[in-house]
Order: sequence, then structure tokens, then C-alpha cells
Amino acid sequence: MEVDNSLSRPIAMLIDGDNAQPSLIADVLAETAKYGVVTTRRIYGDWTTPQMSGWKDALHSYAVQPMQQFRYTTGKNSTDSALIIDAMDLLHAGTVAGFCIVSSDSDYTRLATRIREQGLFVMGVGRSQTPESFVKACEIFVYTEILGPESKNERPTETASRSDDWTKMVAQAIDMGLQDDGWAFLGAVGNHLRQLDSAFDPRTYGQNQLSLLIKSRPDLFEMPEPKTKSGPALLYVRLKAESSKAS
Repeated sequence: MEVDNSLSRPIAMLIDGDNAQPSLIADVLAETAKYGVVTTRRIYGDWTTPQMSGWKDALHSYAVQPMQQFRYTTGKNSTDSALIIDAMDLLHAGTVAGFCIVSSDSDYTRLATRIREQGLFVMGVGRSQTPESFVKACEIFVYTEILGPESKNERPTETASRSDDWTKMVAQAIDMGLQDDGWAFLGAVGNHLRQLDSAFDPRTYGQNQLSLLIKSRPDLFEMPEPKTKSGPALLYVRLKAESSKAS
């Protein structure tokens, strides 16, 4: 059995305190842990201001290191610069293999692009209003609206408006992963979906797993139950013949 080395990659989580919610820190950490081990946890902001007070309990509970950045000029956000400088230091130090940037600010678009140019993993976490440039610059982007106890009642406004388009995207991903036998491995489909849209997540459409989302449209997709007595079950999917002819 092959070992997934990505699960042990060291990740630096850098939080923009001006653009993140302290109530979701546990969920953000759990989400990041799906892709590696969070070895560096830093949050940036001006800790002399009242708006950062909500983070103080989270710092102790989740071992997040506060990074002080004074606002020298009114109306200017110096937090961005401090976070970017630290990220580049970590990048060149070679101590991490990935980054999680927690912010909804497009100012981090170039940072995410630069990190990926070095071959490192980058995920972003932010609100649904996050500019598309930053979302697409990340390998994976998670909207905060699908995290936390209220996630079942909230959906990202941008992706919710495109809820009818997920079937077309899944069909594209199946086509990208199609094997000679006419079936596509579900794991490969999931990877291709992330390539098509870094923010694609079945939770946006009311399902916790990609397999459940696909099974919700039996009129379009076929996914037979795996027949195996031991070992992990491999799931395969394909477009139904009728729907593929119609397209």
C-alpha cells in the first residue's frame, strides 16, 4: 500500500487577523490538516486595537503565535506586508512544503502564485466574497461559509449562484480522467475538479462527499457499488450513455 506523503507535508498557516474569523480557527486547522501537518501557526495584526481582542482566547487554545504589526499610516494595511515578508522567509528557508493563507484579500494573489512557482502547495481560506484572482492562485481554496456549525444553513453566495453548473464541471473532470474501459476513478475525478476550480467542494452543494454529490444525479452519472471483500473500495464513475449523447 502506497503512503500518501502529502499528508505529512509541513504547512505554515499564516492568518491575516484583519480578514479572518476567530470563531472558525478550529475548523480551519482541521481543514488544513487534511493536506499536511501545520507546523507553523502565525496571525498578523495590530494587537493594540480592539478588533484583535476576539483572537486572544484562540491564541492560547490553538498555539497560534501573534505577530505584532503597528499601523503607521491611517487607512493603510501593513498586515499584508508583514505576512508576505514572513512567507517569503519561510519559503527560502525550506522548512515547510506548503502554505495556508487565511484571508479574503486579493493582495495575496501574487504571493500564492510565487509559492506555487517554487513547486510548493498553497491553500487559501476566506469568505465567498474573496476575489477570484486569489482563489484561482491557490491550489485549493476553502470558503469559510462551508465551515463551522452554521455551514448547513449558509452557502457561499458566489458558488451558490452557480449551483446548476456543478454537473457540467463533473462531466469535464470525468472526461479528463477517462480510462480505456470507459470509466474514471473517482479519486482522479476529484483531482481534476480541483484543477478546474480550486474552490470546488461538494459541501457547497449540500453533500459531504463527492460520491454522494454524484449519486444525487443518477440521471446523469453512473457509479456502481464496488464489489470487494477486503481492502479499500475503489469507486468509478462515468456519464450515462443517454446524457453523453445529449451533450
